[in-house]
Amino acid sequence: MIEIPTDLPAEIVPLSWLLGVWEGTGVVDYKVGDDDESRRTHEFGQRVSFSHDGLPFLNYSSYSWLLDEKHTPLASETGYWRLDRPAEEGDRGPGMLPGVGVQPFTTPRAVEILRTPDDGFNIEVSLVHPSGVNELYLGRVKGPRIDLATDAVLRSSNAKEYSAATRMYGLVENHLLWAWDIAAYGNELRTHASGRLARVD
Repeated sequence: MIEIPTDLPAEIVPLSWLLGVWEGTGVVDYKVGDDDESRRTHEFGQRVSFSHDGLPFLNYSSYSWLLDEKHTPLASETGYWRLDRPAEEGDRGPGMLPGVGVQPFTTPRAVEILRTPDDGFNIEVSLVHPSGVNELYLGRVKGPRIDLATDAVLRSSNAKEYSAATRMYGLVENHLLWAWDIAAYGNELRTHASGRLARVD
């Protein structure tokens, strides 16, 4: 049973079913080249956290490890999830500048203006990887399902080749299911990883 806190900023209510700490397992199955010998497959454990600090976005972090004897660290990422809308005078920023005037979209009625014709909300997700990759995803949330696709990928000069991705998240029988396709090593988008997580906190 998903319980939505009553003190949430109005803008994150459409994403509120994500709130909490989730743990579970998943599998990576990525074909680097065109033959099966290039396929990289392994199982992993994962812990994902979605939280908020009173601002109109979700804080996100993910940590994963190989399901081997040593639980070898695999990957981590951190970022922010929010509704995709133009910035207004009342919004905070840039930097640490406070907003000017009334802060927008602070009531459910105001947020309803942002609802799309197909009854969802456009969202943006910014993710940072310690391997030198930053991703900006655009997508939508509609009920307990989220679809994302990269709008931009920024790589440092030392990062491995990685150019695009899509992600899907869904709440199914109180579990968070996700799938992640990537374009890397010169490949077009193809299946990369998926997982099934249960809320633990």
